[in-house]
Amino acid sequence: MRHYIGVVHQEGNSAFGVHFPDVPGCFSAADELDDLLTSASEALALHLEGEPLPEARSLEAVRDDAEVARDLKDGAFLLAVPVIRLSGRTTKANITMDAGLLAAVDATARERGLTRSAFLADLARREIAG
Repeated sequence: MRHYIGVVHQEGNSAFGVHFPDVPGCFSAADELDDLLTSASEALALHLEGEPLPEARSLEAVRDDAEVARDLKDGAFLLAVPVIRLSGRTTKANITMDAGLLAAVDATARERGLTRSAFLADLARREIAG
């Protein structure tokens, strides 16, 4: 799975904003730091949908970039963000888990109006994206 390094800014009580030096034009924001990784991962996926993935520089190379170094000096920080590219097609997968856990999964999925598969896929996306 490819990761891109995001540069995160926040001024005062504003939202956290993130942009990607290796993916020009892609940016995202979140009101809470805990939501930033998920928001940034979704932004990357949408921005890169149907496009070839641009080269992702290493953390060190991004850190050495003059503009990024300026941002860091001004209080920004870096965040590794995964790209989850959805193919648009589904694949059947068999999984094994404790029967009690499966019953809890099914009950929670039903409460949320989701199928078991949709519920598990959503959990997986959120866990991978942070």
